[in-house]
Amino acid sequence: MSPPPQKSGRSAALVAAGILLSRLVGLIRQKLFAHFLGNGLESAAFAAATRIPNVLQNLLGEGVLSASFIPVYAGLRAKKDDEEARKVAGAIFGLLCLLVGLMVGLGVLAAPLLVDVIAPGYEGASRELTIKLVRLIFPGTGVLVLSAWCLGILNSHKRFFLSYAAPVVWNGCIIAALLLARGETLDVIVTWAAWGTVLGSIAQFIVQLPRVLSLLGGFSPRPSLSLPSVKQIVKNFLPAVLARGVVQVSSWVDMAYASLISERAVSALTYSQTIALLPVSLFGMAISAAELPEMSADATKSVEERTKAIRERLGAGLERMSFFVVPSAVAFLFLGDLIAATLLESGKFTAADSRFTWYLLIGSAIALSAQTSGRLYSSAFYALKDTKRPLKFATIRVTLGIALGYYAVQILPGQLGLPQHLGAVFITITTGITAWLEMSLLKGALRRELGGLPSTRTQLAKVWPAALLAGAITLAVKFWLGSQFGVVETVAAEWGGSVLAPPALPRIPMSLGLLGLFCALYGIGCIVLKVPQASAIVRRVLRRT
Repeated sequence: MSPPPQKSGRSAALVAAGILLSRLVGLIRQKLFAHFLGNGLESAAFAAATRIPNVLQNLLGEGVLSASFIPVYAGLRAKKDDEEARKVAGAIFGLLCLLVGLMVGLGVLAAPLLVDVIAPGYEGASRELTIKLVRLIFPGTGVLVLSAWCLGILNSHKRFFLSYAAPVVWNGCIIAALLLARGETLDVIVTWAAWGTVLGSIAQFIVQLPRVLSLLGGFSPRPSLSLPSVKQIVKNFLPAVLARGVVQVSSWVDMAYASLISERAVSALTYSQTIALLPVSLFGMAISAAELPEMSADATKSVEERTKAIRERLGAGLERMSFFVVPSAVAFLFLGDLIAATLLESGKFTAADSRFTWYLLIGSAIALSAQTSGRLYSSAFYALKDTKRPLKFATIRVTLGIALGYYAVQILPGQLGLPQHLGAVFITITTGITAWLEMSLLKGALRRELGGLPSTRTQLAKVWPAALLAGAITLAVKFWLGSQFGVVETVAAEWGGSVLAPPALPRIPMSLGLLGLFCALYGIGCIVLKVPQASAIVRRVLRRT
């Protein structure tokens, strides 16, 4: 028998709570970056400098360890073989230390070459600053890989909150560094931020370590390949690394294309991706992370029981995702300027920067549903110890994305008569298109593997109308307020033609009010349409009152 859906729901809620806390502090960090650095050279240098070492975290960190380590470790615990699980954890930690040490050394030495590859448009001062920041940040990123090992242990023991809330201390160290450096020159501020990143990485690892050691009940970090379970992890690890590597190539290419447009495009892309990651992390990652250990345990059962249990988990997870992700996508599409203004606008980050960030969020809206559901489908494959098919589909997605990205950035703006800098918008649009392709391939393969998948059409037929109606009404109110206060303007210089722009951004309280209106209207619509998640929220509120 699989655990009741409420158990997975509680686990997902704990993951979401940890992520929400971390992301809220992360938004404060980004707000300070935007305030002190805006969209200038230093902001762009830091964006590229963090993206380059992050390849280490992405290749060896959370996603890869979740795909390879958690299914094996959680499977051993499900069989009550705690001693073997403990030995496996120590062996993997030792192997990670060796691999991370080697890659950090290579990264520091090869920083100039990496900057030329990732940001070919950077020259002179921007290139030199980026190289300096890469060399500072790389060792800290290596420590984050070990932090991801802690996450794997904690998640397998169903201790979800700490592992996802731990980045709060990472963000906190960067925030402290920015505040301590305020009033200094921009290059000094960004250098302090890099040191804050390193200290934050160490702190994030340390804050999880005591709990991990207590759960293991003993720990011997000896690198070893002698255990069969370790060999299984390494076997699954390599395809997972390649899959993450392929995705990382896509991220690098996006950064390279943006650097060819302008430094402003690089920093705006970074800001928009930070915002877009909120619903992906809160809902896609939270639900997928909570379900992976459960599905890994289900995978040890008979074929019939395994198939039934995984189908049920997928259906419940996809319905929960859609309730939150669909309105997020609509909000990005209709109200992205208000979101960017509320989160980022102050100091050197102007209303024009908020509008530009909105244009990129429109593209991100296309990808949201595919990115979140794709994570859950991938988790199902990882639970089944199949990392090869996600690699195959990721490769197809990225290959197509590179080709479409070049066309979208270098050719399409000219064909449409738009200025070159708007090519950054098409980067996020192509990401959305290719995310849907990958998700469709994952879904089709999983349907064949399990002999069918649960349908979410009934749920989508309710949440999409509720979200679109709420978005349309809120957008109409926004334009009405703009016309009443005389803030509708044209931005022919930005669009390359005489186009009526959205109203200039209201003050932050007005932005918050409009976003609150959208949420309220969506909630009412879901209640009227009897969406199960909305009804459950109402019942909980009524019980507490």
